[in-house]
Amino acid sequence: MANSALSPKQTFTPIARPTTEPLVVRWLLIGVALLFCGLFLILPLVAVFAQALEKGVGLYFATFIDGDALKAVQLTLLTAALSVPLNLVFGVAAAWTVSKFDFVGKNLLIALIDLPFSVSPVISGLIFVLIFGAQGLFGPWLSNHDFKIIFAVPGIVLATIFVTFPFVAREMLPLMQEQGTEQEETALVLGASGWQTFWRITLPRAKWALLYGVILCNARAMGEFGAVSVVSGHIRGLTNTVPLHVEILYNEYNFVAAFAMASLLTLLALVSLVAKSLVGWQAEQQKKVE
Repeated sequence: MANSALSPKQTFTPIARPTTEPLVVRWLLIGVALLFCGLFLILPLVAVFAQALEKGVGLYFATFIDGDALKAVQLTLLTAALSVPLNLVFGVAAAWTVSKFDFVGKNLLIALIDLPFSVSPVISGLIFVLIFGAQGLFGPWLSNHDFKIIFAVPGIVLATIFVTFPFVAREMLPLMQEQGTEQEETALVLGASGWQTFWRITLPRAKWALLYGVILCNARAMGEFGAVSVVSGHIRGLTNTVPLHVEILYNEYNFVAAFAMASLLTLLALVSLVAKSLVGWQAEQQKKVE
């Protein structure tokens, strides 16, 4: 019994608890956060739909059957349909390479992936003009072969790819680095090929991050303005995406139509937010199961 008793020096150390702020401080912080969200997020969203519906639902929906508006929507969807799959392939390859292999120039590759986050979209558009424009590096060759990139759809797609390609890679990379390479190495030891290991082990474990990145990439591709504005030429009905069409309508003082088209982009943002939340919730549920 004496051995089981605690000596004065063998007392338990109480577990430190996180600091609890006073109730007033907590409510104040919550109030500041809600006020900020209300002023800078909720109020602008409400204003967009209020302006769009100011002259009735009929005029609101009539905006979307206009020929130029339909062409803008089609071009926006086409741009996203081309840029998102290409960024998906690049993002998966980049994340897989950086997280699973060691090689010379690895840090440089990571820096290049992050480059579009630090470069202004307008500057990225100007880069493509300097390369593919009429007076650019490849401009004379493109003119001789009757192939147009700047002020045409290819330029819009290239600019969109540039500003959106980090999203998939950046969402997958931290997760794949955290997972390590133990399971892949085990599969290879047991006789699986590289492709079998990738399709059956690596990709399924990163599928939620992949979907998350695709959602963000698609939302940015459809809403991109700066880079696309530089390379598009603002040719109405030909090279105007939805954001550019909104600008033209607003500059023409056609406010109802401008805000109606803007509400379309707003709905896209809200759908992307809901989809992102569902993917995050599903990922959390899968973690609990595992």
